[in-house]
Amino acid sequence: YQIVIDSMELAGEGALLALLEKTKARLKAEGLFDRPRQRWPYIPRVIGVVTSPTGAVIRDILHRLADRFPSHVLVWPVLVQGPGSAEQVAAAVNGFSAMQGVDRPDLVIVARGGGSIEDLWGFNEEVVGRAVAACTIPIISAVGHETDTTLCDHAADVRAPTPTAAAEMAVPVRTELLAGLQSYGARSLRCVQRYRERAGEKLDNATRRLPTPETLLGPQSQRVDELSDRLKRGLSHVVAEARGELAQAAGALRPAMLTQRL
Repeated sequence: YQIVIDSMELAGEGALLALLEKTKARLKAEGLFDRPRQRWPYIPRVIGVVTSPTGAVIRDILHRLADRFPSHVLVWPVLVQGPGSAEQVAAAVNGFSAMQGVDRPDLVIVARGGGSIEDLWGFNEEVVGRAVAACTIPIISAVGHETDTTLCDHAADVRAPTPTAAAEMAVPVRTELLAGLQSYGARSLRCVQRYRERAGEKLDNATRRLPTPETLLGPQSQRVDELSDRLKRGLSHVVAEARGELAQAAGALRPAMLTQRL
């Protein structure tokens, strides 16, 4: 028998991988993956999560966030595999991006558990990649396990190996922050005490170099005593002269002279 082959195409997983590489190359050529990566606040006020509302993924994320730093979480429920899953994920990302007001997330986590390439294919659709790249909120992609890589991972600002790791990347550890604050507070108190002690030592050294009040005021006190003595002598001399003049004037005022004049 003879078999004539005109063309050959990959089937199953190979076909999906080839399609993924083709789509990824086209989007990369457009510069979709070269945009500046966004950063989220150190302590996000609100965290949005795009995932299935049922299953282990959302429980793991919520549990990890509660352990590390309890946060306000908004869950946008979506299908994570099968027909329509890509459109729902894209709509959820666009919905979070369009939100306004106090409930708008500071960070979005797109998450799904592990699976085959067919199971994860919804996150390899072009509509998901474009929505994630266009999102104005920083996005952590946590789709599949460590070895799984999807188009969503390339378009996101950060890729996490697992959904639990995404929760760990999203927030710090509250107990560590409190311990750090206490340590900084203790260090600040020690610095203030050390500064006060050094300032006290400098003040003591400076006061020891200063002359005593007796040394400073001695010459002035002696000068005041001298002036006081001179003042007393001067006043006595003036009073004596005044008494002499008064005596002379009184001697000239005799009653006979007044009668003769009258």
